[in-house]
Amino acid sequence: MDIKKLSKFLSLVLRHKPETVNIKLDSNGWANVPEILRGMKIDMATLEKVVAENDKQRFSFNEDKTKIRANQGHSVKVDVELTEKIPPEILYHGTLEKNLKSISARGLLKMNRLHVHLSGDIETAKKVAARRVGNAVIFKISARQMYDDGYKFFQSANGVWLTDSVPPKYLSLTTNH
Repeated sequence: MDIKKLSKFLSLVLRHKPETVNIKLDSNGWANVPEILRGMKIDMATLEKVVAENDKQRFSFNEDKTKIRANQGHSVKVDVELTEKIPPEILYHGTLEKNLKSISARGLLKMNRLHVHLSGDIETAKKVAARRVGNAVIFKISARQMYDDGYKFFQSANGVWLTDSVPPKYLSLTTNH
């Protein structure tokens, strides 16, 4: 069984298309584990392995492992119960060079997701950008300045920083990539 393929499929189900396996997410993004097991045709040991081995720690179980959800990245409307946090001075965002003109003009937008995803370090931003084909670029975000100017930040269970948008004035390209 290919754990990486299962992880990608679970991500699709829990973040974007729960109907793919005939389940519904509750208002906080939780799915019932027995329904996931039936829908994905896997056993609990396999699901636990998918959650444990996901390199980005995208998924969380509730305390008694009767429910599971994606930590962030949803395109379906859910409230994953994020708590507002004060961000570090600088955060990063990895993308492709082809997006430079648009981002420079409009800033970082959440597009079809609930939030813009930001990284706490350049290496993670590089990994995010490397998932796509093309030349990677890394933006440096003046996160603390944004926060001081009234923008809200959240941090998901797996450490990804989230915000609604990043206007161009808070962005600069790094030369360290």
